[in-house]
Amino acid sequence: MKSEDVARYLHDHPEFFDQYADTLALVTLPDPHTGRAISITEKQLFNLRDKVRTLEAKLVELISFGEENDAISDKVHGLAVALIFATEPASVVRALYSHLGGAFAVPHVTLRLWGTGQGSGSEHEAVSDAIKAFAANLPRPYCGSTNGQESTKWFGEAATHLRSMTQVPLRTTGGECFGLLVLASEEPHRFYPELGTLYLERIGDMASAALLRVAE
Repeated sequence: MKSEDVARYLHDHPEFFDQYADTLALVTLPDPHTGRAISITEKQLFNLRDKVRTLEAKLVELISFGEENDAISDKVHGLAVALIFATEPASVVRALYSHLGGAFAVPHVTLRLWGTGQGSGSEHEAVSDAIKAFAANLPRPYCGSTNGQESTKWFGEAATHLRSMTQVPLRTTGGECFGLLVLASEEPHRFYPELGTLYLERIGDMASAALLRVAE
């Protein structure tokens, strides 16, 4: 009898080992780690241990993500409270710079506004039509390299050292873009293209609402 015949028979008669359980105990398999022969029971135990280790690693990863999200939520909450207490354009801008540069540890933060009144700060400096069009067409915050990004120039002498950035459009409730919040870093992977933008979008919404409120 050929091995193929045995395999076919066992496949067609899965009840065989129910009737001959002692025979199953005699079957051995090579241990993938040591090469020695082990029983099917031992093999199943090894497989279960591997699965347990994999699940434990996943659990640790999920807990880490949860803790990280909790920390970010606390920072966003702190920024929201500061923006609520801000009663004038300058204090809103200070709250954004203070929290994004402090709690969020973003080394470079700047802001440009258009169509929301006049001001003497750098956030009211003139911007090009190209920047306005770029911001208006962003479906979500831009995250990625600073290469070719005109807003990099807004950081002055530090611009040549910046490697990654996020650009968050500021919009009215009707969806009209009236500004751009820019965060940048010397680290090339601080703001990468695959970075989740949920919290950045929320920060953009809060900043927009605060700026529009005090501009009225």
